[in-house]
Order: sequence, then C-alpha cells, then structure tokens
Amino acid sequence: MQATPVKSVEIFTDGGCKGNPGPGGYGCIIRGGGNTLELKGSDPQTTNNIMEMTAAIVALKELSQPYQVTLTTDSQYLVKGITEWIHGWIKKGWMTASRQPVKNKELWQELHSLSKKHKITWVWVKGHAGHPENERCDQLANEAMANI
Repeated sequence: MQATPVKSVEIFTDGGCKGNPGPGGYGCIIRGGGNTLELKGSDPQTTNNIMEMTAAIVALKELSQPYQVTLTTDSQYLVKGITEWIHGWIKKGWMTASRQPVKNKELWQELHSLSKKHKITWVWVKGHAGHPENERCDQLANEAMANI
C-alpha cells in the first residue's frame, strides 16, 4: 500500500513597518496546484518582526490540510527563530539565553503549532535584491500600510 503523496505549496512572505514600532503591514503569496493567492494586512501600531511573523502565520492558516511547504522570507529573525532558537526557548520555559522572556512568545507558539501540521522548508532570501515574489510581498505589505 502506497502512502498518499502530500501536496506541495510555495509560500512567500514579507512584513514591514514605517518606524519600528509604528504602522506596519504584511504580504504573502501562496502558490500551489496551479493557483496563486495573495494576502495582505496591516496593524496601526506594531513592529517589523511581528509583521514578518504574522505574514507566515496568516499564510499557514490558509492551508486546509497538511502540505509540503517551501516558505521563503527575507527575515532572518523568522527563519532562525523557528529553525534554531525555538528549541532552546521551549526547553527554558520561553526564556532566552540571557534569561529574558522571549519577545513575541504568543506568535512563536502559534507559528510552532502551525509548523507541526506541515513539512516546512524555511528559505531565507536577501530582501530588496530582485527576488520577484519577495518584491511582490513587499509591495503588498506597503499597500496594506498605505491603507492605515
């Protein structure tokens, strides 16, 4: 008996702020099965890191079943946080190596929970370097911020 192949999707995300903290926005693209979905949103008072995380959370919440996901972002905070740092934070009761509470703990917990439902490959790309989907996500984030 063969296992049912898991469907795959590509997700591209970006978040930003005008000031940090300040008004912020995020954009994401979900591509799979011949379809593309673009999403964007904003918050009148937030941080860049919160918007980067929110973009990934919003995109992953759109997936109705387990997927093989390639998630591409220009946020090293997001990639390193979810692939490296989170394991230590969990072991230390959501404290950093310097014994400070982890910033954005609730978002990290939500992202961790969502990431368990999928097989995610996290990919970092340099921002504002001509990556077409990253540039589009940046545009979506800026459009969302402009509507605040």
